[in-house]
Amino acid sequence: MADHVIRAADVARKTNETDIKLAFAVDGSGQAKIETDVPFLNHMLDLFTKHGHFDLNVEARGDVDIDDHHTVEDIGICLGQTIHEALGDKRGIKRYASVFVPMDEALAQVVIDLSNRPHFEYRAQYPSAQVGSFQVELVHEFLWKLALEARMTLHVIAHYGVNTHHMIEAVFKALGRALDEATSIDPRVQGVPSTKGVL
Repeated sequence: MADHVIRAADVARKTNETDIKLAFAVDGSGQAKIETDVPFLNHMLDLFTKHGHFDLNVEARGDVDIDDHHTVEDIGICLGQTIHEALGDKRGIKRYASVFVPMDEALAQVVIDLSNRPHFEYRAQYPSAQVGSFQVELVHEFLWKLALEARMTLHVIAHYGVNTHHMIEAVFKALGRALDEATSIDPRVQGVPSTKGVL
Protein backbone atom coordinates (compact mmCIF):
# COMPACT_ATOMS: atom_id res chain seq x y z
CA MET A 1 0.00 0.00 0.00
CA ALA A 2 1.32 3.39 -0.96
CA ASP A 3 2.13 5.75 1.87
CA HIS A 4 -0.12 8.47 0.47
CA VAL A 5 -3.30 6.39 0.70
CA ILE A 6 -5.47 7.88 3.43
CA ARG A 7 -7.32 5.22 5.36
CA ALA A 8 -10.26 7.18 6.70
CA ALA A 9 -14.03 7.34 6.41
CA ASP A 10 -17.01 9.17 7.82
CA VAL A 11 -20.69 8.42 8.20
CA ALA A 12 -23.87 10.20 9.20
CA ARG A 13 -26.77 8.19 10.60
CA LYS A 14 -30.07 9.71 11.61
CA THR A 15 -33.02 7.75 12.92
CA ASN A 16 -36.02 8.47 15.11
CA GLU A 17 -33.82 7.41 18.03
CA THR A 18 -30.38 8.88 17.30
CA ASP A 19 -28.51 11.47 15.24
CA ILE A 20 -24.84 10.59 14.74
CA LYS A 21 -21.94 12.02 12.77
CA LEU A 22 -18.74 10.00 13.03
CA ALA A 23 -15.35 10.26 11.33
CA PHE A 24 -12.57 7.71 11.79
CA ALA A 25 -8.95 7.63 10.57
CA VAL A 26 -6.89 4.46 10.91
CA ASP A 27 -3.54 6.24 10.65
CA GLY A 28 -4.04 9.02 13.14
CA SER A 29 -2.27 10.41 16.18
CA GLY A 30 -4.65 9.44 18.97
CA GLN A 31 -6.81 12.54 18.69
CA ALA A 32 -10.38 12.16 19.89
CA LYS A 33 -13.22 14.65 19.82
CA ILE A 34 -16.19 12.86 21.29
CA GLU A 35 -19.48 14.46 22.23
CA THR A 36 -22.28 12.07 23.17
CA ASP A 37 -24.97 11.92 25.82
CA VAL A 38 -23.25 8.89 27.39
CA PRO A 39 -20.25 10.12 29.45
CA PHE A 40 -18.85 6.67 30.23
CA LEU A 41 -18.82 5.76 26.53
CA ASN A 42 -17.07 9.05 25.77
CA HIS A 43 -14.33 8.01 28.19
CA MET A 44 -14.01 4.51 26.68
CA LEU A 45 -13.88 5.82 23.09
CA ASP A 46 -11.22 8.31 24.10
CA LEU A 47 -9.10 5.46 25.51
CA PHE A 48 -9.72 3.31 22.41
CA THR A 49 -8.61 6.16 20.13
CA LYS A 50 -5.53 7.08 22.17
CA HIS A 51 -4.22 3.54 22.52
CA GLY A 52 -4.95 2.68 18.87
CA HIS A 53 -3.31 5.86 17.53
CA PHE A 54 -6.46 6.58 15.55
CA ASP A 55 -8.31 9.83 15.01
CA LEU A 56 -12.00 9.77 15.96
CA ASN A 57 -14.66 12.47 15.90
CA VAL A 58 -18.12 11.63 17.20
CA GLU A 59 -21.16 13.86 17.57
CA ALA A 60 -24.11 11.87 18.84
CA ARG A 61 -27.47 12.73 20.28
CA GLY A 62 -29.97 10.08 21.25
CA ASP A 63 -33.05 9.21 23.26
CA VAL A 64 -31.14 8.84 26.51
CA ASP A 65 -34.26 9.92 28.36
CA ILE A 66 -35.39 6.33 27.66
CA ASP A 67 -31.95 4.79 28.20
CA ASP A 68 -28.47 4.75 26.62
CA HIS A 69 -29.10 1.64 24.52
CA HIS A 70 -29.87 3.16 21.13
CA THR A 71 -27.06 5.70 21.33
CA VAL A 72 -24.42 3.13 22.31
CA GLU A 73 -25.65 0.62 19.72
CA ASP A 74 -25.75 3.13 16.88
CA ILE A 75 -22.29 4.51 17.64
CA GLY A 76 -21.01 0.92 17.45
CA ILE A 77 -22.72 0.56 14.07
CA CYS A 78 -21.25 3.81 12.74
CA LEU A 79 -17.73 3.10 14.00
CA GLY A 80 -17.83 -0.37 12.46
CA GLN A 81 -18.98 1.01 9.12
CA THR A 82 -16.17 3.56 9.00
CA ILE A 83 -13.54 0.96 9.93
CA HIS A 84 -14.75 -1.31 7.13
CA GLU A 85 -14.80 1.51 4.58
CA ALA A 86 -11.45 2.98 5.65
CA LEU A 87 -9.63 -0.35 5.24
CA GLY A 88 -10.78 -0.82 1.65
CA ASP A 89 -9.49 -4.08 0.16
CA LYS A 90 -7.12 -4.53 3.14
CA ARG A 91 -4.03 -4.89 0.96
CA GLY A 92 -0.81 -5.20 2.97
CA ILE A 93 -2.35 -5.34 6.43
CA LYS A 94 -1.30 -7.74 9.18
CA ARG A 95 -4.97 -8.81 9.52
CA TYR A 96 -4.61 -10.58 12.88
CA ALA A 97 -3.86 -9.35 16.39
CA SER A 98 -4.03 -10.62 19.94
CA VAL A 99 -3.48 -8.14 22.76
CA PHE A 100 -3.58 -8.39 26.54
CA VAL A 101 -3.98 -5.21 28.57
CA PRO A 102 -3.89 -4.98 32.38
CA MET A 103 -5.65 -2.22 34.26
CA ASP A 104 -4.55 -2.50 37.87
CA GLU A 105 -6.17 -5.74 39.10
CA ALA A 106 -8.07 -6.37 35.85
CA LEU A 107 -6.83 -8.18 32.73
CA ALA A 108 -8.52 -8.10 29.32
CA GLN A 109 -7.69 -9.76 26.02
CA VAL A 110 -8.88 -8.80 22.55
CA VAL A 111 -8.24 -10.99 19.50
CA ILE A 112 -9.07 -9.71 16.03
CA ASP A 113 -9.19 -11.14 12.53
CA LEU A 114 -10.08 -8.56 9.87
CA SER A 115 -11.56 -11.41 7.89
CA ASN A 116 -14.62 -9.82 6.29
CA ARG A 117 -16.55 -12.51 8.20
CA PRO A 118 -18.41 -10.95 11.11
CA HIS A 119 -18.25 -12.99 14.29
CA PHE A 120 -18.29 -12.00 17.95
CA GLU A 121 -17.36 -13.98 21.05
CA TYR A 122 -17.55 -12.37 24.47
CA ARG A 123 -16.45 -13.79 27.79
CA ALA A 124 -16.93 -11.38 30.66
CA GLN A 125 -18.45 -11.47 34.10
CA TYR A 126 -18.48 -8.10 35.78
CA PRO A 127 -18.92 -7.52 39.53
CA SER A 128 -21.59 -4.85 38.99
CA ALA A 129 -24.38 -4.22 36.49
CA GLN A 130 -23.70 -0.47 36.28
CA VAL A 131 -20.79 1.93 36.27
CA GLY A 132 -22.28 5.21 37.38
CA SER A 133 -25.38 5.54 35.20
CA PHE A 134 -23.96 3.30 32.46
CA GLN A 135 -25.46 -0.17 32.03
CA VAL A 136 -22.63 -2.69 31.72
CA GLU A 137 -24.64 -4.92 29.36
CA LEU A 138 -24.26 -2.17 26.74
CA VAL A 139 -20.57 -3.06 26.34
CA HIS A 140 -21.74 -6.28 24.67
CA GLU A 141 -24.17 -4.38 22.48
CA PHE A 142 -21.50 -1.92 21.33
CA LEU A 143 -18.87 -4.58 20.59
CA TRP A 144 -21.29 -6.89 18.81
CA LYS A 145 -22.49 -4.16 16.45
CA LEU A 146 -18.91 -2.97 15.92
CA ALA A 147 -17.79 -6.46 14.87
CA LEU A 148 -20.83 -6.91 12.64
CA GLU A 149 -20.45 -3.64 10.73
CA ALA A 150 -16.63 -3.74 10.56
CA ARG A 151 -17.03 -7.30 9.24
CA MET A 152 -14.40 -8.63 11.59
CA THR A 153 -14.02 -11.62 13.84
CA LEU A 154 -13.75 -10.22 17.35
CA HIS A 155 -13.07 -12.20 20.52
CA VAL A 156 -13.15 -10.25 23.78
CA ILE A 157 -12.23 -11.83 27.11
CA ALA A 158 -12.26 -10.03 30.44
CA HIS A 159 -10.14 -12.59 32.25
CA TYR A 160 -10.59 -11.22 35.75
CA GLY A 161 -10.96 -8.11 37.85
CA VAL A 162 -12.58 -6.68 40.94
CA ASN A 163 -13.52 -3.21 39.70
CA THR A 164 -16.00 -3.14 36.79
CA HIS A 165 -14.72 0.21 35.52
CA HIS A 166 -11.16 -1.16 35.38
CA MET A 167 -12.31 -4.29 33.55
CA ILE A 168 -14.18 -2.39 30.85
CA GLU A 169 -11.35 0.11 30.52
CA ALA A 170 -8.90 -2.74 29.93
CA VAL A 171 -11.24 -4.09 27.21
CA PHE A 172 -11.36 -0.79 25.33
CA LYS A 173 -7.62 -0.21 25.60
CA ALA A 174 -6.97 -3.74 24.32
CA LEU A 175 -9.48 -3.17 21.51
CA GLY A 176 -7.61 -0.06 20.39
CA ARG A 177 -4.21 -1.73 20.51
CA ALA A 178 -5.42 -4.89 18.76
CA LEU A 179 -7.13 -2.96 15.97
CA ASP A 180 -4.00 -0.84 15.55
CA GLU A 181 -1.88 -3.96 15.16
CA ALA A 182 -4.30 -5.78 12.84
CA THR A 183 -4.65 -2.75 10.55
CA SER A 184 -0.93 -1.98 10.44
CA ILE A 185 0.92 -2.44 7.18
CA ASP A 186 3.36 -5.34 6.99
CA PRO A 187 5.87 -4.77 4.16
CA ARG A 188 6.20 -8.54 3.77
CA VAL A 189 2.54 -8.90 2.82
CA GLN A 190 2.05 -8.87 -0.93
CA GLY A 191 -1.51 -7.94 -1.80
CA VAL A 192 -4.31 -9.24 0.40
CA PRO A 193 -3.33 -11.46 3.37
CA SER A 194 -5.47 -14.46 2.40
CA THR A 195 -4.95 -17.57 0.30
CA LYS A 196 -8.34 -16.77 -1.23
CA GLY A 197 -6.86 -13.60 -2.74
CA VAL A 198 -9.65 -11.51 -1.26
CA LEU A 199 -10.96 -10.58 2.19
